[in-house]
Amino acid sequence: MYLKAAMFVAIGVLASVLLLLDSPTLRTASLLALAVWAFCRAYYFAFYVVQHYIDDRYRFAGLWSFVAYLRRRNR
Repeated sequence: MYLKAAMFVAIGVLASVLLLLDSPTLRTASLLALAVWAFCRAYYFAFYVVQHYIDDRYRFAGLWSFVAYLRRRNR
């Protein structure tokens, strides 16, 4: 599992570096940082906040599980 996590970090760092090398502007760096931050917060909300503050019966099982949870909850 640690190797898998390290590979995700390596892919993210490599993609970020390549993007910044392709367009080395402050605007690109700022938008990239904002996108990473926003996706991290969304992931945190989908699994930690929902499980601990909104619905304690919900259990983490992946993004598709979260989408299914939202669909069931809205019906």
